[in-house]
Amino acid sequence: MKSIFIVDDDDDIRLIIEYMLEREGYQVTTAKDGKEAMDLIGQIDVPDLALFDVMMPYADGFEVLGFAREQSKWDQTPIIMLTAKNQESDIVRALDNGASDYVVKPFKPNELLARIRRQLH
Repeated sequence: MKSIFIVDDDDDIRLIIEYMLEREGYQVTTAKDGKEAMDLIGQIDVPDLALFDVMMPYADGFEVLGFAREQSKWDQTPIIMLTAKNQESDIVRALDNGASDYVVKPFKPNELLARIRRQLH
């Protein structure tokens, strides 16, 4: 069973994605903010894929992305940024700093699932 780590401070979005992914057969771990995410990155088994929001309290998604990429065991983990920030500069910054993909909210569930499947193969 493939595992996915979701980091999003919006409870509704996090729960919707968690439900959607579990229904597809993925094992899901979640964090509600950047600090919790960075704490968990050092504790959990490396997931097969991670989804990071950008705008979060304590540490934003760019900081969490950088922290994850600094961990040698996370260097090959696909990380998809999932955020309402749709400025070209944010997208370029994420991709240049190690994000595997970038999805803008509001997202289409089937498109997100397709992007996840693509990263996992």
